[in-house]
Amino acid sequence: MQNKLNKIAKDTNIFLKKFIKKQKKSKLIIPMQYGLFSGGKKIRSKILIDIGSLFKINYKSLIIIGSAVECIHSYSLIHDDLPCMDNDSIRRGKPSTHIKFNESTAVLAGNSLLTMAFEILSHKELNLSEKTKINLINKISESSGHLGIAGGQYLDLSYEHKRVSKKEVIDMEVKKTGKLFSFCCVAPLIIKNKNKKEIKKFENIGADIGLLFQVADDLIDYRGSLSIAGKKTGKDKKKGKATLISLLGPKNTIIYANKLIMKINRKLKKYGKNSQNLSKTLNYILNRNK
Repeated sequence: MQNKLNKIAKDTNIFLKKFIKKQKKSKLIIPMQYGLFSGGKKIRSKILIDIGSLFKINYKSLIIIGSAVECIHSYSLIHDDLPCMDNDSIRRGKPSTHIKFNESTAVLAGNSLLTMAFEILSHKELNLSEKTKINLINKISESSGHLGIAGGQYLDLSYEHKRVSKKEVIDMEVKKTGKLFSFCCVAPLIIKNKNKKEIKKFENIGADIGLLFQVADDLIDYRGSLSIAGKKTGKDKKKGKATLISLLGPKNTIIYANKLIMKINRKLKKYGKNSQNLSKTLNYILNRNK
């Protein structure tokens, strides 16, 4: 698994570095690169490639689309770490972007990575029809805004030190984390011009994968350490975060996560052995320690 993730990370970074190099220079490029190339497992891109392989999508196209996804993800992390959000000073074992530079620079670098994702998806190097590119941009925009990451972050902050239901927590975590995974799952279907019913099915699969990822993240915060996780742990309890762990307890949360994996695998049963890579990725997501 790690070798596959390393290859995806290498190929993604090669594309992104070439893409940035071709752009006009600006002083914001340095903090943008700091946030973008700070490590990361590229699990979202791995999910995109796993689903793409089910529909025989060209690997290069998936790497380009995955590069846009990583820009969105990096933007969200830069903003997530800000003092007005989760106020984290360490990200992936290094000072957060606002600590390395300053708050205003971090905001602008994050905004620039968000918009660069749209540049990537509209670029001529992505060899798809204009209609398909527009559909991809529309879907990733929805995943990033008030119906996705931004909306989920708003709810996450709003729910601190409040009693919220399991349904509300799941809705928040699906928006905050699941929507970008949903994009990774439906992008191959958009390319193949699949019908709305199939797209909706894979949107739901992506939402479940995102929920699984967030549960794993919450478990790392609950039982992990700074030296391994590369970020401060134990924050959720201190901040009164609404998580499934705070509602169900760690043991029942792990049971819930394993049921999610079984649910996703059932939905992919028709693809047989072709879905094995995705199944392995799901187990990796749950059992990771950083």
